[in-house]
Amino acid sequence: MKFVDEVSIKVKAGDGGNGCMSFRREKFIENGGPNGGDGGDGGSVYMVADENLNTLVDYRYTRHFEAQRGSNGGSTDCTGKKGEDLILRVPVGTTVIDAGTQEVIGDLVKAGQKLMVVQGGWHGLGNTRFKSSTNRAPRQTTPGKPGEQRDLKLEMKVLADVGLLGLPNAGKSTFIRSVSAAKPKVADYPFTTLVPNLGVVSVDRWKSFVVADIPGLIEGASEGAGLGIRFLKHLARTRLLLHLVDLAPLDESSSADAAEVIVNELVRFSPSLAERDRWLVLNKTDMLMDDERDERVKDVVERLQWEGPVYVISAISKQGTEQLSRDIMRYLEDRADRLAADPAYRDELADLDQRIEDEARAQLQALDDARALRRTGVKSVHDIGDDDDDWDEDDEDGAEIIYVRD
Repeated sequence: MKFVDEVSIKVKAGDGGNGCMSFRREKFIENGGPNGGDGGDGGSVYMVADENLNTLVDYRYTRHFEAQRGSNGGSTDCTGKKGEDLILRVPVGTTVIDAGTQEVIGDLVKAGQKLMVVQGGWHGLGNTRFKSSTNRAPRQTTPGKPGEQRDLKLEMKVLADVGLLGLPNAGKSTFIRSVSAAKPKVADYPFTTLVPNLGVVSVDRWKSFVVADIPGLIEGASEGAGLGIRFLKHLARTRLLLHLVDLAPLDESSSADAAEVIVNELVRFSPSLAERDRWLVLNKTDMLMDDERDERVKDVVERLQWEGPVYVISAISKQGTEQLSRDIMRYLEDRADRLAADPAYRDELADLDQRIEDEARAQLQALDDARALRRTGVKSVHDIGDDDDDWDEDDEDGAEIIYVRD
């Protein structure tokens, strides 16, 4: 199954049925008068958030959807049947955008939430509607109105409480495996994670939160290097970011340099997302002696001029992960309490969320524009000489996910 988080589709509502022109014809009844019925309304198209879906792959290859047309009216004042509404099911967290105007039609963030995207056409009127004291035998009807149609862009963002940031092989997937039941692929090479993974972390019997692990970033990701920045949009709706740093990289590179790269790429993608509460999590301490570990921790903190919370853990041995999980749960509960009690804080976060959404959408639109330009075969000045065939985030086919049952 492919992980698809963006698709473009065309939807059309059903046309309204035409009105009927008919007259009553019965034995012994002279001048029976008009009895043409109205047509039926056309069916509308709705989007419904389904908690059982986690990808938009169903809309990758089937992109045209049309609701049923209303039936025409009949004689003896029979009204035509209404066209059936078309229900399109999408994952929770899907944003519906008008592709022509870039207007956000709606955001489906709750399971079962329903959104009308195009409305069915209004029914036509039968000739019975036009009878009067001066017009006893009207021969006038009206046709049904055409249904609305739209080109839509669907964008899915995973809904999680906590998002993980870091370079490839920083230990993000190992961390999510150690604190939850999720089992993402783990290996000792970069870009093991190609799509976002979600894990539910249970702190107590009745307390839990959701963690999102996205593919790692590298330097130049904002310009398309590696897997690019497209997956960063999945962090837009998180409440807290965990910045994971590998204290013992295999290539013996500087952990402080690696941490700085992530901060720079995050700011380039969305300065507002960089304002989100962020904790520094230094991983793989089990591979270092105490003195060397303390020295590297100090180096990273000083390089970033970090003033927020710092956690030193080993995800693979689960050292420090339980305390981190409990602190995250406590933070989320305190945040929820403050949102309920402080209107000013609630407005401040709402403004931050909106700025993050706007900046993320602008970045993704720029990527789409670049992809459209490349498909036309026209190159800009900056594109001349860039003919590599390597996979990047704008290629048509996404990463393929193969689920294997042990």
